[in-house]
Amino acid sequence: MAMPQLCFPGGLHVTTERRDEQFHFLVFTDVFGKKTYGVVMQCYRPILDETSLFQNGADFSQLFTAYSFCVISKCPYFTALKDCLSCLLIQLRDCRLSDMKSRVKVFATKLALVPVPPPGQLHLMFTLSPLTIVLPSKEDKDLPTIDLDLHLPFFCFRPKELLEVLSCLLQEQRVVLFSDDWARLTLVAESFLLFLQPLSWQQPYVPVLARGMLDFLMVPTAFLMGCHLSHFKEITAETDDLILVNIDSGSVSTSCCEVLDLPEIPPCAADCFTQRCLSLKTHFDLYQCQRASYTDIREQRSKRRAWQHNLNHEIQKITLELIVNIFRDVGSHLNCEHRVFNSEEFLKTRDPAEQLFYKKVLGTNIFHSFLKDRLNRKMDNFARMELETRFEMNKMRAVLETPRRVTKQEIHARRKSSVTENGVSKRSQMSLPDLEDHQTTSFHRNTLLTGISRMSDTALRIISKRLTVFKLPDFPASLSVHSVQSFHTELIQLLSKAIFSAQKENPTLLARYYYLRGFINTLCCRHLDALRDFQNLYKTDRALFPTPLVTWLVDSMHQDERRRVEKRPELRGLVFKVMTENKKLVVQPDDHVKKFELPCKHLHQEEFVRCVQECGIVNDVATIHRLFDALTEGQTKQVDPKLFKVFYTVWKEKKSETQDLSLPSEVNYQLDDIECVYKLSPCVKTSRGVGKIAVTQKRLFLLIQGQPGFLEITKFRDIQEVKVIPALLFRFPALHIQTMTSGRPEVFEANLKTETGLWSLLVKEMWAGRKLSDQHKDPQYMMQALTNILLMDAVMGSLQTQRSITAASKLAYFDKIKHEVPMMVPKTTTEMLKHKINPSLDLAEPQTVHVLLYTPGQLSCNDAVDDMNPKLWVALSGGRVVVFDASSWSILQASIQVGQEQLNCMLGLIQEQVWIGSQDSVIYIIDTHSMSCNRQLTEHRHEVTGLTAETIDQRHSQQIYSCSCDGTILQWDSASLKVTRQLHLSCERLSSIQIHAGTLWCCCRDSIVVLKKSGTPQKIITLPDDLQSISSSFSSFIVIPERGQLWTGCANAGEVCLWYTNYSLPAKRILLPGSSGVTCMIRVKDQIWVAGHGKGWIGGQCDGNMRSQLLVMNPESLTVTKELQAHADSIQTLCSAEDRYVLSGSAWRDGKIAIWKVE
Repeated sequence: MAMPQLCFPGGLHVTTERRDEQFHFLVFTDVFGKKTYGVVMQCYRPILDETSLFQNGADFSQLFTAYSFCVISKCPYFTALKDCLSCLLIQLRDCRLSDMKSRVKVFATKLALVPVPPPGQLHLMFTLSPLTIVLPSKEDKDLPTIDLDLHLPFFCFRPKELLEVLSCLLQEQRVVLFSDDWARLTLVAESFLLFLQPLSWQQPYVPVLARGMLDFLMVPTAFLMGCHLSHFKEITAETDDLILVNIDSGSVSTSCCEVLDLPEIPPCAADCFTQRCLSLKTHFDLYQCQRASYTDIREQRSKRRAWQHNLNHEIQKITLELIVNIFRDVGSHLNCEHRVFNSEEFLKTRDPAEQLFYKKVLGTNIFHSFLKDRLNRKMDNFARMELETRFEMNKMRAVLETPRRVTKQEIHARRKSSVTENGVSKRSQMSLPDLEDHQTTSFHRNTLLTGISRMSDTALRIISKRLTVFKLPDFPASLSVHSVQSFHTELIQLLSKAIFSAQKENPTLLARYYYLRGFINTLCCRHLDALRDFQNLYKTDRALFPTPLVTWLVDSMHQDERRRVEKRPELRGLVFKVMTENKKLVVQPDDHVKKFELPCKHLHQEEFVRCVQECGIVNDVATIHRLFDALTEGQTKQVDPKLFKVFYTVWKEKKSETQDLSLPSEVNYQLDDIECVYKLSPCVKTSRGVGKIAVTQKRLFLLIQGQPGFLEITKFRDIQEVKVIPALLFRFPALHIQTMTSGRPEVFEANLKTETGLWSLLVKEMWAGRKLSDQHKDPQYMMQALTNILLMDAVMGSLQTQRSITAASKLAYFDKIKHEVPMMVPKTTTEMLKHKINPSLDLAEPQTVHVLLYTPGQLSCNDAVDDMNPKLWVALSGGRVVVFDASSWSILQASIQVGQEQLNCMLGLIQEQVWIGSQDSVIYIIDTHSMSCNRQLTEHRHEVTGLTAETIDQRHSQQIYSCSCDGTILQWDSASLKVTRQLHLSCERLSSIQIHAGTLWCCCRDSIVVLKKSGTPQKIITLPDDLQSISSSFSSFIVIPERGQLWTGCANAGEVCLWYTNYSLPAKRILLPGSSGVTCMIRVKDQIWVAGHGKGWIGGQCDGNMRSQLLVMNPESLTVTKELQAHADSIQTLCSAEDRYVLSGSAWRDGKIAIWKVE
């Protein structure tokens, strides 16, 4: 056992005088990488109780020896346990040796009564005379507990040396810390590892090496260890390739030389870190200068803890920003679906001076672990900060995606400024943007939107939350069984009071109290009470649910306890769920990281799709299928690996040519800020002079030969005709482009020689993409056209045969559509349609938009910009929720996973929650601030189909109603999340509910039922007989109380029915032109918007002309006033945004969201 050595790392000494007590800290790591922590106190006591002995007339002075006391914990409570041992020290100073063991036993028993606080903002406090001690909690379950002073390394090292040490750790060097104080070794080592978060040290870690353990330094692997300063010369002389970090002198050297010769952290990130360090206020005495002196030690310690907590938080922000700046661009070279990291392409994007650093880091275990988290799309602090500090156009991926290239302005900005200096002032308004009547989206400045909101401080997403401290009852004087039981009973009572106080105020804090009370109830063998507490975690914070502990509770229950569980529906459901989960086969998550490699065998279409996606060329499956057809033109339907390698090489070369292009300053001045050159011709003769033709996402322009200059040829929207003029006088045909600029026709001709055919295809595709983009108000058409021309260019360069132009033409998708399908969009649609967004942008194929929810912007207590802005919540297939910033239509959250089944309904509450009903019978609750889904309501037993809310008082308290397909209706208290009433409606299928004037309107398959809140039916409106005979059903309804009207739509009937709720007039049936069924309806202002299938739809299928209809009706004249067409598949959902816009979401063949102006 090494424990005695570690408790006396410098050896056991006998002295002639009493020495001061000393503390040091230990970290133990088992073979599985799990850490255990120890705090050691050494105190000196006389060997014998007598003061002196006289033997043979000689005077022998009293001798002292050290006693060590070590408290071991699974959590790194360095400060708290040091305080505990300091309290023990007072008791040991005046006790006899014979009493020491009993006092230590009492001390250990008291500590054993203290529970570990769950992750979150709840700290625990207890009194151990004479000190009051606080046990801090983890901020998050995936983060370590921090109970030490993180500013200690800033006292010991300058920023330059701090960066050197962090660089060594990132490169997994063999690092040894030295100090003449054993306590400093662990505290500084732990601080360095915390600075690397979320990267986790994977190598051997022994922060304190006793004198007899120095041979550990001979291991050939990387490590982080600590030694006493007295061994410095010995270790330097006998070992090679060690990084020697002297904490006391603040120096970093190697065992070979005094100068550290290792690649440094990239300068941009290092400079930002250095500047941030200068702003730290690390001296408590300076903080305290202007404040009154403390007269109470408890007050002084409390203030010191609060100051230290805030300082630790600032340091964590600074070090996290450093890690984000170093690894920001890693995500751009990941393919999460296939778990591939293209390290070669990543290295090519680094500056030459930085490449050696990244080469070393990319091969380390610490980076490999970090890479797994990125591939798993882990939403940790790194991901949040990276998202918030992303450049404007990277954050606007929802609008301008596909072949994203870094502009020269962007590269310059990265080199010259910190990521945190890219912010703009906070938005002064919190509502929707004014979508003005522009013909298209501008790529220079998004004229459709009010502006991009970016935070001015990277720390905004890591807000220091207000802490709550819960005080445990005083320890009992006697530690008998009865006294311990009384202690636990009192603790349960205190937790119950805290639960009652937090019931309607703070659900996050409430979950922590439930967890603690459930844990204590488990200790007291109150199994049913514990299960009830853990059941409440579903409603308050699902992330805290202790599955192993609950499984043990269920397995250990007696028969009478099981019988009592059966009488409680909520516990019965919990037990059933736990037992069901245990029976499922545990599927280990895919945790591998694949290095990108080119294929070495022939590729069929499915394998070709995978390889192209892994390469990062394009992700869209339909585009890859067209590329496959192009590369296999005239051959068997498989791609030769040599051809694929040539294609990939050409694609990279073409991409690199334009990315590395250095444009003259006068040319850059003419281009928009985010405009990039995607294709550049060789120097050719044109009708406007000699030069190179360049293609951007907006225009064609000529780089004039000789004196550098910019000459715009045309914008793509101004093109009227593109053709190839046959060769007459010249040897090669010429490209002919006819444009209309400012109402005046112009002609441009260029002798592109052998590339004329290719350039004709490229310009036609960009022209068609621009027309589609303008007509459909969808900028993704333009970006898809850019992708197509890049692929055409690479296909032409890789095939080099007579069939090259024919093969490349297979990728001219939009030009083909222009010739095969009429491109004209109805005038009414053009006028009403303002914009389109794609929520499936990061996915290989479009997903169905099942539900849309708009939540208005509002100021919140933390004043975060993202919380001010309105949001659009989009439910896609498979339980995926995407969140848009509705002030800019940029993606805020690319994916919140809410179960695995289809989502049917969403409801936004004023308590800053979004409720989502799922086919798996669960109601999921998303916190709109943290964007996390940690709360679930499991009272329904069947598919949840509807949600509605009623505000019941001036304080905006809400009652929520939910329904499931079996006819169950539950009334919820929105604050406590408890069911206050349960109703049951006998019907075939209950698909939705609404509440109007205190009555519930229920949409069943063949009837609309109006219920009182008591459950008594008031009215029943049945489906007309002729519709029942064709197996039709109600699909949606709208109630207009002030008119006494009920509007209904049916799935397989091209009409809407108007019913008068007071039966004053007979029902009216209004035919919908060109419609065969209604999918959904919504009321906006004085209009009824109806989404339906076109005539080609039969039984939910389409005959090939895949078009949906959106009809706007006047409820007074009962006529259709507008017919709109914008989706290539059926509209599944409609929602209103402040009565200014209507948003429609379509099924998977289209998968987009259209934004319509309301007149």
